[in-house]
Amino acid sequence: MQNIRIQKAEGTFNAKPYEKEMLGILKNLKKEMKNGVKFFDHDALRKILILYPHDKKQLFKRSQLIAGYKYLIKHKKIQGNPNIISAIQLKPMRTQSGVAPVTVLTKPFPCPGKCIFCPNDVRMPKSYLSDEPGAQRAERNMFDPYLQTYNRLLAFDAIGHNVEKVELLILGGTWSYYPEYYQIWFIKRCFDAMNDFPHHDRRKKVKVHNIFEGLKHPGGKAQKRKSYNEIITNVAGGSVKGFFQEHEKATWHELKKAQKINETAQCRNVGLVIETRPDSITKKEVIKIRRLGATKAQIGIQSLNDKVMKMNKRGHGQKETVRAIELLRLAGFKIHGHWMPNLYGATTKSDISDYRKLWGLQYSPDELKIYPTSIIANTELYDLFKQGKYRPYSYDELLSVLQNTIPQTPRYARLTRVIRDFPSTDIVEGNKFTNFRQIAEKEILAKGKKLQDIRSRELKLLEVGFDQLERETIRYDTSVSTEYFISYKTKNNVKNIEGDKIAAFLRLSLPKKILSKNNFVEELRNCAIIREVHVYGKTVGIGKKDMGRAQHIGLGTRLTELACDISKKNKFKKLAVISAIGTREYYRKRKFFDNGLYLVRDL
Repeated sequence: MQNIRIQKAEGTFNAKPYEKEMLGILKNLKKEMKNGVKFFDHDALRKILILYPHDKKQLFKRSQLIAGYKYLIKHKKIQGNPNIISAIQLKPMRTQSGVAPVTVLTKPFPCPGKCIFCPNDVRMPKSYLSDEPGAQRAERNMFDPYLQTYNRLLAFDAIGHNVEKVELLILGGTWSYYPEYYQIWFIKRCFDAMNDFPHHDRRKKVKVHNIFEGLKHPGGKAQKRKSYNEIITNVAGGSVKGFFQEHEKATWHELKKAQKINETAQCRNVGLVIETRPDSITKKEVIKIRRLGATKAQIGIQSLNDKVMKMNKRGHGQKETVRAIELLRLAGFKIHGHWMPNLYGATTKSDISDYRKLWGLQYSPDELKIYPTSIIANTELYDLFKQGKYRPYSYDELLSVLQNTIPQTPRYARLTRVIRDFPSTDIVEGNKFTNFRQIAEKEILAKGKKLQDIRSRELKLLEVGFDQLERETIRYDTSVSTEYFISYKTKNNVKNIEGDKIAAFLRLSLPKKILSKNNFVEELRNCAIIREVHVYGKTVGIGKKDMGRAQHIGLGTRLTELACDISKKNKFKKLAVISAIGTREYYRKRKFFDNGLYLVRDL
């Protein structure tokens, strides 16, 4: 066990010696902003920075400007203006969806799956590669949850992003397969980091040790190659205990205490996502992940063709996927599926047909990632490729699949990602374009088709007023419920604003009466359920107002009241919400009260 060395982050830049330069830069920024500039691109900012060099030879970075701006405010040299941060922040699109997304990875651990396409990088949790951006951050922090969370928050803050509303995405292998004590500890430490930020930096007290550091996959012939599980289990000493340090344990009581602090912390968790397999989802598992604070589950659907699933040794089929989605929906979770075209045994025709089935009664996920299959070295699929038994789609074939699937995505679903972020150097053969989504969407629009999924219609950084919006209600049925997707979107023919852009939405689930009456989650019996409320636009601090920002023109409250009205009309006497830990206070102020793992409002 060893103490990790913490490098100074850019957010700790000492601005005191550069007061004069900072004041000069800010004066010029304000002058340009009065002339209508809202965001300084590289060239526009450079023209100002050249006038005030750093140590007479270097230009200040954006993160240093932001640190300098905060310093000047703290020491009362200037008056604060939030538009300054917006104008100079780096990568403003990162928080355009209304929250700061923080992705953390669990440590390498055995996986129950034997999928022939899955990467076998033994330095990473199963299915991830060490040179993926998120994986690199995790490895630098030795997979410690506190360090990953705190350092990511610090990075966001340093480049000007508001981190008061955090969506925590916990990725890596099959979450449900990790020991419960590690799951509790991992999430507790993420909450500890959010609770500490930015006033208490305890990173230097963290003790970590990565037993897989420097490990490389031995490769070799297929029949002699050791599996991922064999290699990492051997390094861990042949037992589950060998994977974990003594301190990597926590109790439910300790987690609950950290969650309680986060309810009123400066940096609050407004969404928590775990990643697992459909065949790991049981009633007991659903209740456990809810107890951990999760509000969304990512599950690998991969395909709805049982023959294809068997050929790829996935280990489950449609039956398990349907059951998992039903249980998650009845418990109020948001459902985020992964779908993989070009699996072994699939064709372009079967993939297009498969995608159409995704939006039927038994499935209808809320979000989806389309991950075309990639050939990665040291996998069984790679062996099949070398034997001539499998080939990846050509450029035109993959383009055809995406052109015929993306437009089928319903208006209530969000295509979170199309094409996985594998570095091209890791892909043996097949598509290496990480921007294939943009290529496909450009072709779709050129052919006169529409993009209607949520991501293509998000408000992003637009500023709107309520009079520029209109309401849309989409009703659709699933095997266990009637769903309402209620949104506020921009009107058509409004000057300077594109129509049909979503400013906010709510997902309301009305379970079938017999299922509601006997819901396996006791707190949800006879309840209608709000599964999600999301307000788009640039992240605005908790309890603050920012004129023109969609997050603070009352859309969340309006949508909640509409959900109450629809629930009443359908003869439900109670409305529950699957609240994240950091949004409990928000719902309590809107007549909801605590009821076990949910908040409930009498109608």
